Amino acid sequence: MAFNRLADWQIDQKNPRTAVRSTLVSKTTAYGTMVGGVLALVGGAWILNLLCLMLSPVAVGIVFFYSLTKRFTWGSHGFLGLALGTAPVGAWLAVRGQFDSWVPIVLGTAVGLWVAGFDLIYALQDREFDQKQGLKSFPARFGEISALRMATGLHVLAACFLGAFGRIAGFGWRYGVCWTVICVVLWIESHWSKVEGKRWKAFFQANAAVSLLVLGGVVWEIFGK
Repeated sequence: MAFNRLADWQIDQKNPRTAVRSTLVSKTTAYGTMVGGVLALVGGAWILNLLCLMLSPVAVGIVFFYSLTKRFTWGSHGFLGLALGTAPVGAWLAVRGQFDSWVPIVLGTAVGLWVAGFDLIYALQDREFDQKQGLKSFPARFGEISALRMATGLHVLAACFLGAFGRIAGFGWRYGVCWTVICVVLWIESHWSKVEGKRWKAFFQANAAVSLLVLGGVVWEIFGK
């Protein structure tokens, strides 16, 4: 996040929605936070195991690269999904120390699709600004209707992968109940995102519910038997 603020420092100052960001911390603080975060990540990976240490530069590179993608591709939302979708894989490797299952890959794919979908909804508020500044985003390139349709499609795929994750992991009806509620929440989010006054509600409340439901379904399966 610190690198994102530094990369978009001048852009954020021009955007009325984000102009206050550059006043929250100094560049020195932002640089210090960024360096400290990278050192903590690499150091933590070193303590965990060799594979995590070897892959830590890849994780840092993906996260940093995302912050630059809006300058040259309307697919930046997908790169954000990739950046956050690596989290389940990283968590698996932190515990197991090896690639020995498709479970984290399927879950990571679900997370990536889900994140890319809701980032499309979030990006709608900057569509006109992005067009004026020559920045690339899916809404700026293809318009609001196409962006909402794409977000819905990505969330449908995310729901499918979340279901597949539960099946591959060997989960039963407890996770299935939570997955069903997740599908309903994603449907509500799709409906809310079409109403301009409810988009913030769709972005924050619905997505918070999805993440908690996934966590709750897994915990219920593990400790409810």
